Amino acid sequence: MMSKASVDFKTVKEMLMQDEEFVQEYEKLKPRYEVIAQIIAIRNEMNMTQEQLAVRMNTKKSNISRLERGTYNPSLDYLVKVAKSLGKEVHIELRDVECPKIDSKEALTAS
Repeated sequence: MMSKASVDFKTVKEMLMQDEEFVQEYEKLKPRYEVIAQIIAIRNEMNMTQEQLAVRMNTKKSNISRLERGTYNPSLDYLVKVAKSLGKEVHIELRDVECPKIDSKEALTAS
């Protein structure tokens, strides 16, 4: 019997984070995956299945599965519905980040 070689996620992530294009995509998707991780963690803490969450939300299990896999880009309203079904609230926070400087001509044409 042959065994499969395995590499842990941390090692793969470290390798991928060497690629600037990957880092940019990773940072762009990071907020989505942080929310998904929170939903999964809360659902698991409650010993709730995807099916049970779907029933609470009056939706299909496949919708919960797609959300948790990251193949569905949920609306804010949908996330609020998920949160309420888990006995939680959604709070959105805008944080300071480094922004590129905007020159005065660009600012005028953006208005």
